[in-house]
Amino acid sequence: MRMAELYTIGEKASIGGYTFTEERIVHFATRFDPQRFHIDKEAARKTLFGNLCASGWHTCAAWMRTFLDYWEKETARLARQGLAPPKLGPSPGFQKLQWLRPVFVDETVSYSVTLLASRPLTSRPGWFLNSILNEGVNQDGTPVIRFEGSVLEFE
Repeated sequence: MRMAELYTIGEKASIGGYTFTEERIVHFATRFDPQRFHIDKEAARKTLFGNLCASGWHTCAAWMRTFLDYWEKETARLARQGLAPPKLGPSPGFQKLQWLRPVFVDETVSYSVTLLASRPLTSRPGWFLNSILNEGVNQDGTPVIRFEGSVLEFE
């Protein structure tokens, strides 16, 4: 089965959510993005954000974690139905990353994926390049992250 057979072009699939607790925000930022508005609640109040908020890179990493969890469940679901799930490989990259709104403590971001296009790779028979739109909205439905990515698929 191919991604383009499993998902209709333009169809949005909800892949799950991630809650950005204070502990998670500080833990991630301390290791990877130690700016004061990500690691120090008091200092964050004196910034343009006005409060502790998640690193944009954290919102990206949470999308990846959420997608991998979703894909594991989706693969198992298809296998239970006797279907061979698409074989996905690495991503050759992403573009148009937008952090649309800060994500604050205890906000939950719900992530989604929309298949935009799928094409065979002429240089590699049996390989396909899938273009996807990845989005996240907070608990109020306000968009907080958006980016386009690609993922390889193998027969």
